[in-house]
This record gives sequence, structure tokens and C-alpha cells, in this order.
Amino acid sequence: MKNRITLIVTAVLFFIFTSIAFVSCNERIDAGYEGILVKLYGSEKGVQDVSLVTGRVWYNPFTENVYEFPTYVQTINYTAFTVNAKDGSVFTVDPTLSFKVKDGFSPVIFKKYRKDITEITETTLFNYIKDAFRIEFNKYTTDSIISNREKFEFAIQSNMGTLLDKEGFNLEQMTSGIQYPETITQAINAKNAAVQQAMRVENELKIAQAEARKLIVLAESEAKANELRKMSLNALLIQQQFIEKWDGKTPIYGNAPAFFKSVN
Repeated sequence: MKNRITLIVTAVLFFIFTSIAFVSCNERIDAGYEGILVKLYGSEKGVQDVSLVTGRVWYNPFTENVYEFPTYVQTINYTAFTVNAKDGSVFTVDPTLSFKVKDGFSPVIFKKYRKDITEITETTLFNYIKDAFRIEFNKYTTDSIISNREKFEFAIQSNMGTLLDKEGFNLEQMTSGIQYPETITQAINAKNAAVQQAMRVENELKIAQAEARKLIVLAESEAKANELRKMSLNALLIQQQFIEKWDGKTPIYGNAPAFFKSVN
């Protein structure tokens, strides 16, 4: 009887181990990724202290799971959303985020969020971006955003960089893709058109003034020349010019007087 029980127990244990070995899975962690092995049951439930890097990992799918976290730079173009400025104007934000998981931080990130990197990127990080823009927009009016665009963008990127660093990510680059409200865009276009028109009128005025100054200078020069001519035409000068031009003959005006009578 004892031998039969021992045989049955041995057979059951053999079947269990065989089943476990049969259903055991393996996962290859490629270069550019960090693999983490997660204990789903038991006292060791959680994330192992050591990240599993490149290589092949064997695990029991009933009690364990393996996740891959990319360690290369990822660029995500998020869906556009709207944000209100301090004075109530509605802006559209179309952000693009480039980031990477900090080396060795995959277990820490998973332990906190219990999600894979795709879900974290699409939900958690997107919410962080929305909050960062809402907080910063609430500090600015419409006019101040337009006049301090560079400062505004820098503040958002700086805040996002600090936040992601605490969460185990490195921020590589972020663009806001801010679109102004239609009324603001129209006002800016009208203002630019007015400025260009004013510049064109100012240039035309400068040309007209230059032409007028040119005519004045020419007129003044001509007047001075005439004045000099007038001053130089005195009686002595006229008499001298007359003498210089006289041919030695007595000028005759009208009929010449007859001094001799003709005799036939």
C-alpha cells in the first residue's frame, strides 16, 4: 500500500514538473531594451531588484511575467488639446515629446505604475504634459504669452524635464505646437499689415522729402547764381563790355544825315 502511495505521489509530482517545464516560456531581451521579471504570486510578488538586460530569460507564465522597456530615445506626437489662458482665451496645443527611460530605472517605473512603457507613454506622460501646460497658461494673459513666447516655452520644457527626471525619464526635447485663437491670429495679421503699410508710407514720405530737398537745393543754387549775375552787371561793366564789342564805326539809328549834296 505504501509503495502504491509513493508511486502515485511520484507520478503526480513528475506530471506537475513536466507540465511546468512544458509551459515554461522564454523571452529574448534585445539590445536597446531592459527586461524586468515580475513575480505575480507569493511572498516575492513585485519586481526583482536587478533589471534583466539583453539575453534570453526563462520564466513560468503562471507565476511570472516579463516586460521590456526600451532604453533608446522615443518621439511621441500627442493628440492636440485646448488650454485656457489667464484671461480666458482658448489656445490649442499640439505637443511632441522626445524622451528615454533612464538606464536601470525600468523596475522602478514599473513598480510605481504597473504598466508597460506604451501605456505609460499614452496615458501617464500625456497627463503630465497637459498639467504642465495648464499650470503655465494660468500664469499668462494672451498678450503676455505672445510677447513672452520664448520664456513661456522654456518654462514648460524646464518643468517637464524636472518632473520626468523624478519619474525615471530623461527629457530630450519637447515642442508645444501652440496655435493662437482665430481672433488673435486675425488681430496679429491686421497689425502686421498695418505695420507694413506704415513702413511703406514712411519710405514714400522719405523719398518725397528727399526729392523736395533736392529741388530746394537746386532752386537756392539758381537763385544765388542769378543774384551774383545781377550784382556783377553794374554801369562800368556794361560800358566796358560795350567798348570791347565796338567795331570802330559810328552806330546809326534811323536814317543817316546827309553832309554833301549831290550835283548832277
